[in-house]
Order: sequence, then structure tokens, then C-alpha cells
Amino acid sequence: MLYSALIFGLLGSFHCVGMCGPIAFLLPVDRKNPKKRFFQLLSYHIGRVFMYAILGLIFGLVGKSLNLFGVQQQLSIGIGILMITIILIPSKLFNRYNFSKPIYKVVSKIKNGIGNKLKNKNSRTFFTIGYLNGLLPCGLVYMAIFGAIATGNALQGSLYMLIFGSGTIPLMTTAIYLGNFLTGKVKQRILKIIPVFVFIVGLLFILRGLGLGIPYVSPSKMVTIEQVSPKHHCH
Repeated sequence: MLYSALIFGLLGSFHCVGMCGPIAFLLPVDRKNPKKRFFQLLSYHIGRVFMYAILGLIFGLVGKSLNLFGVQQQLSIGIGILMITIILIPSKLFNRYNFSKPIYKVVSKIKNGIGNKLKNKNSRTFFTIGYLNGLLPCGLVYMAIFGAIATGNALQGSLYMLIFGSGTIPLMTTAIYLGNFLTGKVKQRILKIIPVFVFIVGLLFILRGLGLGIPYVSPSKMVTIEQVSPKHHCH
């Protein structure tokens, strides 16, 4: 299922340009020195992906703790149903009962932190802006976090989020270099594709949990990295 993280990242980057684009456009990069600008942007992306990897590690551990109760397959089915449900709920209804409102104060503090860092131009500024950026709430990040939980493994969860973050880099970098280069119509078409993809991934998670014996899609028994690693035997 790691491939779904990459596609989440690639498709989600169109959403990222809209949500995080204003921050990216305001980065205090050196416009006169291409080499310096490259490393400044690299530092920014490393900060973002680093934060995503930490989130994946944390939520992968959550998934692992749930697996200790022997509910790995049920967890995969549950997350698939949750993904599909969120996509099918009308946005007006979802916004009315949005449970993320209590974290708005935290988000406000993160934005203030980013705002303060945007005034500086030292080498650590871009990494700091990146990892603070990684903490901002985003629907596609939530979906990727669900995927990290479903891995049921800290390492796989971290890898899942790392791949997701890496998938957002190409378009975000292009947007920083070229500005808002996508037309409104193109953006709208791409944004309409995202829910369809999330729906398909949700179905794949459900199939994965059902254990129908279909290779790669619905294996009869789900296996994690820890289960395939060699065990040390005492002689």
C-alpha cells in the first residue's frame, strides 16, 4: 500500500499549493543566487518531510498498539470505511460538525511561528519553516495519517508519510520557482480527481483487510516488516 502514499502526495500537492502555497511563495529565498536558493528550498522540503515522517512514526505506533489486540485486518477495513465516509459526507455538513476546531488555537501559534521565521534568513530558518508547515492541518495529510495507522508498524508508518511528503515536493518546488502557474480550470479538474482517488484507496484498504487471498491486493494474511525480519535463535 506504500504506492498509495506516493499518489496521495502527488495529487495532494495540488491541494498543498493552494493551502501552503502562500507560505512557500513568501519564503525568504535568495533570488539572485540559484545555488543558494536550491539548498534553501531543499532545507525547507527536508523540514516538511521530516515532520511527516515523525507523524508517521507516532501514528504507526498507534496502529501497532491496536494490532497487539489482533485487530490488524479489522483496522484496515475500518480505516477504508472512514476514508470513504469522509469523502461521501457533504462538505457543508462536515464543516458544521468539524471536530478539528479545538486545535485552531494551536494552528494559530504555528502560523505565528512561521510568520516570525519568514522574517529571518539564516540557514536554519528554512528547515524550521518546513517542519512547522508539516504540522498545519490538511485533509490529504489526515488521509495519509490514516494510511500510516493502517500499516500497523512504526517503521512502515514513518516510511508511508515520508513517501507522501516526497510526493508533494515536485509541484511545490515548481510553484515556488514559477509562481501560481496552474489555471483555475486545471486546478478544479485535479481537485475533483482527489476524492475519487481517496475513494479507491479506501476500497483497497477494505479489500486488504478482508484477506481474500488476492496477491498484493488482498493477501490472506497481512504481513508487516517485523514479521518478515529474521529472528535470532539461540544455539
